[in-house]
Amino acid sequence: MRERGLQELDVCGLPPPEPFERIMHALASLPAESALQVRIHREPYPLYDVLRDNGYAWHTTPLADGSYSIRISRSA
Repeated sequence: MRERGLQELDVCGLPPPEPFERIMHALASLPAESALQVRIHREPYPLYDVLRDNGYAWHTTPLADGSYSIRISRSA
């Protein structure tokens, strides 16, 4: 079941810088009260600095298949 106000984005397997670009594009059009759930094939450490510097909060969860699930929202 999909959570209301949650947008999903799967960038697994895309070559750099495409995952970063798609995530940033999705965040730019994300409604204020929504969150973005990203699935990515590796942990995107450089993304975390950009998120922090732009007022986002995130929670990263490693998945059993070796990919990561990252929930991103605006900081309160």
